Amino acid sequence: MLERAAATLRDRCAGVHFGAPVAFIYNPLEYAWQAHRAYLRMAQPAPSVLFVGMNPGPFGMAQTGVPFGEVAAVKDFLGIDARVAKITAPAHMHAKRPVLGFACQRSEVSGARVWSWARERFGTRVKFFQHAFMWNWCPLAFMSASGANLTPDKLPRGGRNAKMARELSAACDEALAAVITAMQPAHVVGFGAFAAKRAQLVIDGMRAPATLPNVLQVLHPSPASPAANRGWAPQIDHALAHMWVR
Repeated sequence: MLERAAATLRDRCAGVHFGAPVAFIYNPLEYAWQAHRAYLRMAQPAPSVLFVGMNPGPFGMAQTGVPFGEVAAVKDFLGIDARVAKITAPAHMHAKRPVLGFACQRSEVSGARVWSWARERFGTRVKFFQHAFMWNWCPLAFMSASGANLTPDKLPRGGRNAKMARELSAACDEALAAVITAMQPAHVVGFGAFAAKRAQLVIDGMRAPATLPNVLQVLHPSPASPAANRGWAPQIDHALAHMWVR
């Protein structure tokens, strides 16, 4: 079910394009599908928490295909090391943001924080996936002409971009709904306000006989957040302390 949802999302996002300030769009579900599929197959049913992020960072999921996929963490903690399919790599890449896959030497701070916390909190990937899973609402990475990372909340939505923004949101929302339906998590936790809002909108629109999960917003691990730079992991442990007892 997760693979089907991801494949459908991958294909629906294949033709996404936006005007300025977006100059480059990477779809890691295409060129890093092998690694993404390996990640999906680690999922376990009924986790305590489904974590939801916004979209790939240029040195994380944009390289590895794994949410918050800082290369070292994906290799060492998750045990995933797959080749990037050059034939499906972005035709147009920014010179400062090449897709190097697992050969990328840059570390993504957000991803390093997230997966280091997972290792410290649970010890092994097996125990982590018994309790949690991570999903990015949008699978696409967006960059400006300068190579700056553009998050989904910064995408242009006026004029000709309006229809594309609606189509992208619909595809991402439907995929998240499919993941929630398949996994039946007890809680959905958004990393930051945007992810929490999208998750709540999705759950509010779902119809299911079973009890739907509640949504909680926690601090995003981005180094752009002064609060996150003051000890992200302890703050997350405090916010989620009640969620690990099932």
